[in-house]
Amino acid sequence: MREFIDAAAFKEMILCADTALQARIQAINDLNVFPVPDGDTGTNMGLTIQNAATELRKRDFDTVAAAADCVASAMLRGARGNSGVILSLLFRGISKRLKGLDTAGPAEFTAAMNDGVEAAYKAVMKPAEGTILTVSRLASAAAAKAVKGGAVLEDALCSAIEAGDLALEDTVNQNPVLKKAGVVDAGGMGYMVILKAILSSLRGELISLQQTPAPEQKKPVFTAENVFVPEINIYDTVYVVRKRDPNVNLTPLRLYLDSIGDSLVINEDSEIFKVHVHTDIPGDALRESLKYGDLDIAKIENMRLQALDMIGGVKPKSTDDLEDVEKELEGEGCEAAAEPEEAEPEKEYGVVTVCAGEGLETLFRDLGVDQVVTGGQTMNPSTDDILRAVKATPASTVFVFPNNKNIIMAAEQCAPLTEKHVIVMPTKTVPQGISAMLNFNPDEPEESLVGAMGEAIGKVHTAMVTYAARDSDFGGHAIRAGEYLALLDGALVGSYTNLKTLFKELTWAFDDFHPEFITVYYGADVTEDDAQAPVETIRGTFPDADVSLVAGGQPVYYYMISVE
Repeated sequence: MREFIDAAAFKEMILCADTALQARIQAINDLNVFPVPDGDTGTNMGLTIQNAATELRKRDFDTVAAAADCVASAMLRGARGNSGVILSLLFRGISKRLKGLDTAGPAEFTAAMNDGVEAAYKAVMKPAEGTILTVSRLASAAAAKAVKGGAVLEDALCSAIEAGDLALEDTVNQNPVLKKAGVVDAGGMGYMVILKAILSSLRGELISLQQTPAPEQKKPVFTAENVFVPEINIYDTVYVVRKRDPNVNLTPLRLYLDSIGDSLVINEDSEIFKVHVHTDIPGDALRESLKYGDLDIAKIENMRLQALDMIGGVKPKSTDDLEDVEKELEGEGCEAAAEPEEAEPEKEYGVVTVCAGEGLETLFRDLGVDQVVTGGQTMNPSTDDILRAVKATPASTVFVFPNNKNIIMAAEQCAPLTEKHVIVMPTKTVPQGISAMLNFNPDEPEESLVGAMGEAIGKVHTAMVTYAARDSDFGGHAIRAGEYLALLDGALVGSYTNLKTLFKELTWAFDDFHPEFITVYYGADVTEDDAQAPVETIRGTFPDADVSLVAGGQPVYYYMISVE
């Protein structure tokens, strides 16, 4: 039984946690009860810990402090979405407690777990119970209590898991939305997957794909009774396609691939797109993708055979054909991936905004934005993505408009990572960001500028029209996948089988705001001619309002509507 954690053990713990979490991404995503397509919890947590695993694999460490510091730094920069940021904060607190230590025993490690929880609670403006915060707090407290009672490390983690499982089960009672859907909190589930993988790693029950037993060691005997092999789709499928049309919309492909697999990630630029998906039918994935371009390179690996090789102590077979391409797309090993120098200030104020869609990007640049980070719903940018844009802005003070509630925390993590003064305006939608930019006056002092933009943000109501990504019973609405959804200020207005009815009911909902200005931004899947119908419906209801139509080009949302 292990009495302490050294650098090698800590590294292996995180690699195993990454392996376990990647296998459960879709199961965690499926706990999302709101039916809109979004950057799901499992995906964001998976990408965050994957960033740490990638850095860990590059080198070995002499001390547990060095390994923990590497993990904290990588997670901080790779954090995506609120769940990813909270996960990074949990490990940042662990890193601070382990600083200066060669190894960590039960007292040090459980204290570090509690420090991580404290760091996460401090960073969240309004901590909500019934979330990953609750689960991690109660699990960590149980571990510390067990150690005070004389428990060794593994037993302390067992106590943490027992308490964490109970806390996770209780999240369904702490959140009315979860209670109605009958599911537990997704972030809490992700945390428990990580915690259980850590214990399994310490016990030798779960081994990362990077680890092979040393020749001089006696290989442990693994059986079906003492090894956990997750239920997974068989084939890890990764490929690159050269686009025929640089402006092609990949949303239909994303939906199809999500229907035949899990752990889906699609990265793209104007010329190519890279797909990563776990599926039992890789041929179907490739066939569908060829509708959008020509196959450049691909690798397909049998994860089930890899797992069996690993259990048998044999190095799993793998291919590295896509390594260089992956590094290029992910910004590793290329000139763009080097730590960017901070642009010398040429002015007092600069602005960074997050959005997706050629029309929206052009609009923001026309309004004076310095840097645009591509992202939003379903594709939350990492802290490092935003940080690079901040550093590239030639100003001493940089305002950041996240334009999505799930990106605000990632943006806030940039502040301590740059010499520039970063001010994150809490814009939750693109229309709020546009309104804030319209009230951006660089001649004003900072306090007045923040106040003016904050006031403008508060006056904007945002309606969204999208589709239901899954069947759901939400807020009294029986929703079927594929139906049109209308949202207003984040709340569900209803689900509809036709847009005409949707816009009639949505427009009625605007009446409470007595609107003077209404702007309709139509998305990538909508033509200007199609967009004229809802605009005329709005004008007919509010003849005195100034109603505008703008080509936003945004994915996911057919329409975004700003009401002021």
